[in-house]
Amino acid sequence: MSMSKPKNPGRRRFVLRSLAGSLALPGLPSLMADTVDHNSPVQSTRGAGTGARRFVAVGNLLGFQQKHFFPETPGREFEETTLLKPLAENREHINVYRGLDHGIRGGHFAVHTFLSGVLHHESKNRRDGNVTIDQFIADEVGKQTRFASLTVGSEGGIHGGCQMSWTKSGVRVPPITGPADLFDRLFKTESENRRSQMVNENSLQASILDSITEEASSLSKRVNQEDRSKLDEYFSSIREVEKQLEVRKRWADQPKPDAPFEKPADTNTVDDLPMLYELIALALQTDSTRIATLEIGGSFLPQNLGIDKSYHSLSHHGNDEETVAHLITLETYQLEQFGKFLSRLSAIQDGEQTLLDSTAVLFGSGMGNGSSHTNTDLPIVLAGGGYGRGEFKKVGSGNRNKIPLCNLYVDIAQKMGVQTESFGTSTGSFS
Repeated sequence: MSMSKPKNPGRRRFVLRSLAGSLALPGLPSLMADTVDHNSPVQSTRGAGTGARRFVAVGNLLGFQQKHFFPETPGREFEETTLLKPLAENREHINVYRGLDHGIRGGHFAVHTFLSGVLHHESKNRRDGNVTIDQFIADEVGKQTRFASLTVGSEGGIHGGCQMSWTKSGVRVPPITGPADLFDRLFKTESENRRSQMVNENSLQASILDSITEEASSLSKRVNQEDRSKLDEYFSSIREVEKQLEVRKRWADQPKPDAPFEKPADTNTVDDLPMLYELIALALQTDSTRIATLEIGGSFLPQNLGIDKSYHSLSHHGNDEETVAHLITLETYQLEQFGKFLSRLSAIQDGEQTLLDSTAVLFGSGMGNGSSHTNTDLPIVLAGGGYGRGEFKKVGSGNRNKIPLCNLYVDIAQKMGVQTESFGTSTGSFS
């Protein structure tokens, strides 16, 4: 009796419609990624809360005017430059850094490296791809809150929408695009019927995932190493879905915090920026998440500040005085709102300290000089979270003394409780 010919794995497909979109099983199998740790500690309430470490990153697409941003004098006696004036109230809670970057080129198309240090097209053969520091940390601590992380931004822009956050599998994290949606995520509790429906949906998706992994386990025995390598990215995506589904299942029947005010309306990014910051502060305060990013992107329109020019065209200022003045108006507004966010966090008590004491807040851009579109000498401010000492730190330049920005990210991750000695293009931990 002859053995039956194995089915052609190229014709086998599963499709999972879920919180991560569609996952179609490729034609060839691969070794499965590690399953989710089902014994990981997830609180039955809104998280462990008081005193927990948090991290927020804020970035814009077009950088800041360097000579109006950076001081000259290192240490605690640094000058209050035009663009740092809005942070004067929080001077003792910030550090300003100069000389940190990722040592790469690419102009607009390298801005997405701000939190990763790795160009997307060069990430394929890296163990963690071009994962950004927020998602890197969220992989470790995100299970303790309803939302592993919150990514806020816009889908408009010169390079195709918010590219602030990326997963280890090279997937862009789509942003929450306005205060109305962010408010609903944080405070809108679904009806009892809807929550019951969500539990059923989670069970169905878990069943489909089980089918996918069972099929893949069977097929993985019949392919070569080359095929397995091709499918690593797919199974990384499966693992992402597993982790998200596990967290969602644990929170499906838990009510959300009570809303402190009525749902806000979406207007425009300029006018909405204060509310976005307020909602991020509330997300941290209620321990709905401990990781958040905010990208000030293509929907930030100068017209909403009375400037009838495009932000992108202004960035090519060529040292024209009027154009630079317009840019300083835009950038000052962004720093004013950032300063108010720091003040808001410092006014919220978090046990025996303030929420700012518990939260490391990074502010900057993946663009250094917007006029020449360089990605070096990035503007960096790091506040709160044990970092703010009221200092200006000018680090070494040149190949011999260069310190990668990713070294600072290693230190942030370690302070967040992540056991790592490296991240992205780091050469160590920033000290």
